[in-house]
Amino acid sequence: MEKQYRLYGYRWVVLAAFMFVNLTIQILWITFAPITGPAAAYYGVSDLQIGFFAMSFMIAFIPLSIPVSWVIDTYGFRLAVSIGCVLMGIFGLLRGFAGDNYTLVLWSTFGIAAAQPFLLNAWTKVPANWFAYEERATAVGLITLANLVGTALGMVLTPMLVESMSIPTVQLIFGGITALSSVLFLILAREKPATPPCPPGLEVRALMLDGLKHAFKVKSFWLYLLVSFIGLGLFNGINTWVENIIRPRGFTPTDAGTLGALMLVGGVLGAVIIPPFSDKRRKRKPFIFLGFALAIPGLLGLTYATQPWLLFLSAFLFGFFLISANPIGMQYASEIARPTPEGTSNGLIQLFGQASVVFVYIMEAVKTPDGSFTPALLLAVGLLMLSMLFITQMKEVQD
Repeated sequence: MEKQYRLYGYRWVVLAAFMFVNLTIQILWITFAPITGPAAAYYGVSDLQIGFFAMSFMIAFIPLSIPVSWVIDTYGFRLAVSIGCVLMGIFGLLRGFAGDNYTLVLWSTFGIAAAQPFLLNAWTKVPANWFAYEERATAVGLITLANLVGTALGMVLTPMLVESMSIPTVQLIFGGITALSSVLFLILAREKPATPPCPPGLEVRALMLDGLKHAFKVKSFWLYLLVSFIGLGLFNGINTWVENIIRPRGFTPTDAGTLGALMLVGGVLGAVIIPPFSDKRRKRKPFIFLGFALAIPGLLGLTYATQPWLLFLSAFLFGFFLISANPIGMQYASEIARPTPEGTSNGLIQLFGQASVVFVYIMEAVKTPDGSFTPALLLAVGLLMLSMLFITQMKEVQD
């Protein structure tokens, strides 16, 4: 009997277009983090008010995540991501045109932030529609790569560009690149191929409401929600306050950009190198555990290192191991929660991760009077250890 499923080469075009929009929205998210001090001086506000630019993405995500997941699962990722593309293209440009008006820049940032759930919550839906089962963690890893590359570019390019041009001009350039990526997605993306990419049974999913009910009954899914809350909280917190964390040790905004970029380069390599091993062995849990465990030495280096080489090496190792666990964990969640729809399980994971904005705020709140983030970073080490305990209680996915 002839197989009624096949893989199409065009899946790589769809994936590439999706990766590009994920890359550009991350530039818009992180662009103020490595220049917190200079930006605060430019707009005449506090460091915390500049931190709100990054935190607004997490704040906006919380009420939008579940409705956006419903849109993805009901109408498909192409429509949902297209809505996000239009939002981020328009508001990305508006943020550049806002000039030195902090209030307008903040509202434009919330407009961009509203677009993010439409992209992040489709991370497992795109591979599910286009890729074979054994390729999906790898595909999610590539999307993670694009996400990290965008963050790294924002970290490195922003401090470099503001040395020769104004902050609004830099924002306008980034907004233009985002608009271009949005147009390309609208032109190139397709919802699904003519025939499924996998045998019957691996692509069928429940309706969203039934899927939610089912997911909340799966203990391992709940445990991974807690793990993602901690992992994304640490990642977002360190990225948001990267310049503030190393400033008391005499490092500059350019050093902050380099540190953030190296952490993300490590994350890119981890997201590319590790997930294929997980796919090949058809195991998820051991790779998630090792990612969190091996991130601890790097985090300790970020906490205490005073030599640039050690600080940068620690950032690289922390990013490599912590981020390598993310695409594997996303795929684990979609598999352990089956038949919950990918958009629903993905959306819940992202929701818990973005709710970790609480930790981002706590990091700033518990810094010492001289500006040191050491207490917050040691708390982060403890949370990584707690995550490892949660991971040991998770069940491995059965074929």
